[in-house]
This record gives sequence, C-alpha cells and structure tokens, in this order.
Amino acid sequence: MATGQLFSRTTQALFYNYKQLPIQRMLDFDFLCGRETPSVAGIINPGSEGFQKLFFGQEEIAIPVHGSIEAACAAHPTADVFINFASFRSAAASSMSALKQPTIRVVAIIAEGVPESDTKHLIAYARSNNKVVIGPATVGGIQAGAFRIGDTAGTIDNIIACKLYRPGSIGFVSKSGGMSNELYNTIARVTDGIYEGIAIGGDVFPGSTLSDHVLRFNNIPQIKMIVVLGELGGQDEYSLVEALKQGKVNKPVVAWVSGTCARLFKSEVQFGHAGAKSGGELESAQAKNQALKDAGAVVPTSFEAFEASIKEAFDKLFEAGKIESVKEFTPPPIPEDLNTAIKSGKVRAPTHIISTISDDRGEEPCYAGVPMSSIVEQGYGVGDVISLLWFKRSLPRYCTKFIEICIMLCADHGPCVSGAHNTIVTARAGKDLVSSLVSGLLTIGPRFGGAIDDAARYFKDAYDRGLTPYEFVESMKKKGIRVPGIGHRIKRGDNRDKRVELLQEFARTNFPSVKYMEYAVQVETYTLTKANNLVMNVDGAIGSLFLDLLAGSGMFTKPEIDEIVEIGYLNGLFVLARSIGLIGHTFDQKRLKQPLYRHPWEDVLYTK
Repeated sequence: MATGQLFSRTTQALFYNYKQLPIQRMLDFDFLCGRETPSVAGIINPGSEGFQKLFFGQEEIAIPVHGSIEAACAAHPTADVFINFASFRSAAASSMSALKQPTIRVVAIIAEGVPESDTKHLIAYARSNNKVVIGPATVGGIQAGAFRIGDTAGTIDNIIACKLYRPGSIGFVSKSGGMSNELYNTIARVTDGIYEGIAIGGDVFPGSTLSDHVLRFNNIPQIKMIVVLGELGGQDEYSLVEALKQGKVNKPVVAWVSGTCARLFKSEVQFGHAGAKSGGELESAQAKNQALKDAGAVVPTSFEAFEASIKEAFDKLFEAGKIESVKEFTPPPIPEDLNTAIKSGKVRAPTHIISTISDDRGEEPCYAGVPMSSIVEQGYGVGDVISLLWFKRSLPRYCTKFIEICIMLCADHGPCVSGAHNTIVTARAGKDLVSSLVSGLLTIGPRFGGAIDDAARYFKDAYDRGLTPYEFVESMKKKGIRVPGIGHRIKRGDNRDKRVELLQEFARTNFPSVKYMEYAVQVETYTLTKANNLVMNVDGAIGSLFLDLLAGSGMFTKPEIDEIVEIGYLNGLFVLARSIGLIGHTFDQKRLKQPLYRHPWEDVLYTK
C-alpha cells in the first residue's frame, strides 16, 4: 500500500446510501476549512434519481442523486473516494462494485458486522489493484483543513476545539473511531494538531492496517510525527514492529496499545470491537506495547501518560526546528439550521400553515383532538369522521347518520349525468384514475350538484326574514334567479325523487326540528302550481335539512351556521359522495376495456 497522501482540499467523494446528517456534516466541514467546492460530488441511492438539497455554508445546493454506482462514477469522473453507508448485508457487494470502477481509489466502509470472508475478498482485490479500503466498522478518516469522511471527529464544536479546520504536523492512526475523537483532542492540546487521522475499524480483518497508514504517513512531508493507538487482540501491531525494526519508518512514533486491564479478569474478555479479544500472551496489550518499545517507538507507561509522551516528542521536534509554528486563524461560523435555532430559543419564525382539524405530531394522528385509536375502538363511522374533520366536533349520532345517508344517496345517479359522462369519456381516453375523477368533479357547479349551498342560503334567508313562499319565489323571479333546490329534468309532482322522500322521512323521525325543510316543502307546493317539474330535488332536500341539522342540534351558533353555508360545506358533501360513483365509473370502463369515445355525428346539429 504505502504511497502517500490520500486526500486533499479538492478531493470529492461519492456517498452511497443517502444519510442526510453525515453528508451535511461533511459539507459543514468543507465550509469551515474554506473549501471552494463541496467534498460530496454525488449521492448513490439504488433505484432513485434526482437531487438532494443541502447547505454549503449559507448557500443551498442541489447534489445529484444516482441510481447506480456505475452511473455516479460516469457522471463524476474526478470523484475518487467512495463512502459506503450501506448496511452490513449489502456493504461488501456495493464496496466491491465501487472498487471495480476505474475512477475510485479509496473505499470507506462504515458498517459493522460485514462477513469476514467478504472482507478478505475486498482486501485481496484492493491490494492487487493498488486501491485503499478503510474499514469495515470504521468512522472513517480526516485530513485536517481538507477532507472529512462522514461523521469523523464528531461535532463541529469538537472539530474546532481539535483545530481540525487547518493542518497540523501529526499523522494519527487508530483502530477505534470513538477513541480517535479523544486522541484528536489530546493531540490538539499538546501539539500543533493533526495533519491526517484514520480509524481503520475494529474488525478482525481491517481493509488497511495500522502499519499500512504509518508507512504512508512516513512518505508525507507535512507529517513530522506519528501517533498510533492500537488495542489488544490480533497481531496487526507486530507488522508495525517489523517496519520499525527494518528502518522503514524514520519519523518519531508514539504508540500505545489499549487493553492492559484484560489481565485483571480471570477469563478471556471480549471488548467492544470484534478484534479486541486477546488470543494469547502475544496478543495482549502488554506484549504489544513492549514489542513496540523494543522496536524504537515511544511507549508510555500507561494511557494516562500517553498525552505527556506525545507532548515530549513534539516539543523535541519543535525545539530542533523540524516543525514550524502553525499560523492560526479563526474559522468562519457555521450557519445554524433554522430548526435547531428555534429549538434553542435563539430565533422565532412564523409558521406557513395553520391546521385546527388534525395533528400528526404525536404517537398517532388525531382528528379534532380525538386519537385515531379511539375512533376505531369507539366504532365511529364515516359520518363521525366528517363531523370531526369538517365541523371540529362530535355530532350526535342522528346527525352523522344523516350525513352517511346523504353520501349513500348521492354517490351516483347513472352514467348520463354530466359528471359521470365526463369521467367515462376521460377513462376511455386511457387517462388514469385521478384524471378521470377530476374531469367529472369539474362539472359540479350551479347546474349540476352544486346548488346545495345556494339552496340552503336562499331558504335560510327567506325563512329567517319571514317571507311567505309566494313572496320568496316571486322575488327570486324578479331578480331573474331560479330557486335553487327546486326543479328536475325527469321527476314530476306525481313522480317524486325517492331520495328526497327518504331524506325527509329520516329527518321527520330523528331531527328535533325540521322548520327549514317544512318551509322548503311549502315553497315546492307553490312552485308546483306553476309547473309539474318544479319539484324539490336532492339539492334542495339536503340544503334545507342541513340547516335543520345545524340549528336543531344546538351545537352551532348562528354566525357558525352562516359561515358553514357561506364557505361551501354542503357542496362538499355532494363532491365527497359523487366521488364514489365517479371512481366506480372509471373502474367500470377500464374493466370493460372500452375504446376511445367519439360522439356520433347523428347526435350533433350542424348549422350555420
């Protein structure tokens, strides 16, 4: 492996398996370091394409999302680092696919639990093709002031405290990602800071070893001193021992192997990492520390003395003039996310939407304060749900039953009415369900199904003002306005609409008062003296009875009733009901595989 520097200020990566926070942290590090270009060139999310919005400082940027590794590599040929956040199940396969791409030079595998046999295949392929694998089970690595893999070094505050926003003189390599953060702090306290830090991962077979990176650090001129943190288990440290004995490392090495406490246990102990398990005296922390010391590394007497040993080695280099003072600067502040600032009470921001009918922020959605589970457990029906979402209160059972009857009676009125006709024509044109439904709904208005609100509005105004049916009808006639809710193309005085009769029968039996309905019946009696087709239609029946429902239930104030009628609640009932039938007509035409509809010539009057 050897060679030298892995990363620079222009290094770009491909990020596999989209994770918003690690990517944003990489971009925040870029901004902190003063990079001109983001370190994440593209995101790979199998099966997805498009863009993900993230922040580069204060600027919002769109990072391309690719559906495959091959597509991403082709689109970003200069991105030579592959950061793999896949789970242990797919990490090996996706990593191998990345290694086989000619543009990829370094692969970092974050997942723990990757099968050892798969890791061995990755290691063999990488070594034979001069590529580098960091991990598995790694937090990644960092080149101070240049490039960061994922969550390496933790929070921005920690990165600033460790002075990782600018390069120092220390090369650091560890098995543990968590202990890396500790050592970054330690090194920053007693030296000029990290130049490059790598966590190789705690698995038994890491993709690259401690000695691999130490030898690489030895070839990087900016690195003046090397710090190594090993651990008990395995024999990785002995390859470093051999490199030191053979004189392959000519820079000071300060090392410590953790796990000396293992001897205090009577039986063999498995520590946190898969590889942190002593398989005998040779793999003990004491034996490794002694071997490193004998090979020429600076090895303290304990972990507590590690910091002092690092300081002493650094001070000698500095006093000898081998390390120059680093020019310090204040990094730019990372803009705080709005959500974070709001939670901390630093800012206040206006909301963009107000909702009073439902809330999905808790463990389960609530309709007007009623939990979804209660709705099911208490046996609520569709009418009850409408009462909660439309009227923001639980109406009496007779009210919700009336709503359900209206929905059932208005669900469909055959294929010949304008709404159904439009839906059928659209469905036969091959359009989808939503398009077919909407084409039918758009016909609802003053002439088709949309007169419920007007009927309620005019009947209420006339009744409340004390107008007789004669006065009401004649005043409407003088204004040139047809009485909404009165008149039918088919039904007559001697052939009433059955739907109207059923609604009136239910109301007379269950409603406390039907004063508005009775007034509408009196209006109908008068209009029938003018023409036999001026009967009350379903719009008039629903409109007048809804007034009785609202007024008779005692649950609405007069201003609330006026607002409900004005807003268009009652037409909403027809829209909801008729949607059922329009959807049915769509499915019917598609099930029957009906061809494109063309209106017959003989049904058209062609005229000049």
